Amino acid sequence: MKKPELLLPAGTLSGLKTAFLYGADAVYAGAPEMSLRTKSKFPLEEMENGISFAHNLGKKVYLTLNLFSHNKDIARLENFAKTIKVLNPNGIIISDPGIFQYVKKELPQIPIHISTQANVCSWLTVDFWKNLGASLCVLGREVSFSETSEIREKCKDIRLEVFVHGAMCISYSGRCLMSAFMASRSANQGACAHSCRWKYKSKLLLKEELRPGEYLEMEEDDNGSYILNSKDLCLMPQLDKLISIGIDSFKIEGRNKSEYYVAQTARTYRKAIDDYFSNSNNWRPDKYMQELITLQNRGYTLGFFNGIPGQESQEYADTASKSNYRNAGVVKDNADGMLTIELRHKLKRGNEIEILSPFKFEPVKIVLNEIYNKDNDRLVEELAPGKIHQSVKIPIASDISIFPEDTVVRIRII
Repeated sequence: MKKPELLLPAGTLSGLKTAFLYGADAVYAGAPEMSLRTKSKFPLEEMENGISFAHNLGKKVYLTLNLFSHNKDIARLENFAKTIKVLNPNGIIISDPGIFQYVKKELPQIPIHISTQANVCSWLTVDFWKNLGASLCVLGREVSFSETSEIREKCKDIRLEVFVHGAMCISYSGRCLMSAFMASRSANQGACAHSCRWKYKSKLLLKEELRPGEYLEMEEDDNGSYILNSKDLCLMPQLDKLISIGIDSFKIEGRNKSEYYVAQTARTYRKAIDDYFSNSNNWRPDKYMQELITLQNRGYTLGFFNGIPGQESQEYADTASKSNYRNAGVVKDNADGMLTIELRHKLKRGNEIEILSPFKFEPVKIVLNEIYNKDNDRLVEELAPGKIHQSVKIPIASDISIFPEDTVVRIRII
């Protein structure tokens, strides 16, 4: 049995490097000049550097062009094709049939992946895309495990990818109109305002069929409700089942998430996959879930894995994170017994931080007895990030080589 590819989001060049440092086999990314993703923070020059970096490691990069096109977008495709020829990514992620046809003609050497936004939910649809020349289909999050198993059985000659972790859309993935309607921001072009996470108050009128003209009023109290707020997808408890049926790629959602999110999901799913192939009979999800709950999350759900989800997949009370861990910073240098950490959260003397070494699964816990301002080497009581990231230097007694550049640090908020 072949190991599934572990596919991480890369919203920035640093995110790309973090993903590979912690065990990703591939990343997916988009740049404004190419993918038309309005929130991308990946300039073209950095994209070129990132793809070169990945290929030197023997890793892969897939670029997204998964919008549904309007007439205004077509003129930009010629420049997109020219750019792709220069960058030479390992594949392009597409959802629009017209764009599929264009790319197939202009870039015949580039593998095409069918995006989750195409809502591929049956083996017949997978077969359709395979016959058109697609090399991989990303199954919709709405597909159950039993359906996924049948698709795998009937479609052996095309790679299949499933989302295993990340935010869940209240509508078909990326196709919700709420954001465009309420905030003039298109979810399909990467600008979703997450209207489903907002707090709503509802007022309903009910009419019983034998009482014409009589209405019963139901109204929420002043507290309101997050009635459209889904918990986050996490299929770690069922990862062994997905491996056993031969899914080719496990995808993590979140191109706008922090380095901590990328590092933590990469290292945890990497460890879980490797452990399964080392000893599948004794594989259990518990220790991996203990790490995943440290991520900021709305609570976890299996989504549609077992079929249509019930109300347990929603969080009606709030959208606050269930985790009390935060991204503390990123290692930028390790020399002379000192770690230089670029801050993402305020650190105080006496705080305990946890460093996530790429070379061991257990976090390394360190109490900050000394903190030095990196800019002037002065001992300080505390330091916080500003508009320009502040950096601290801390002494490390243990082997400092296990904390290379881009190692991620977290802190627990009491």
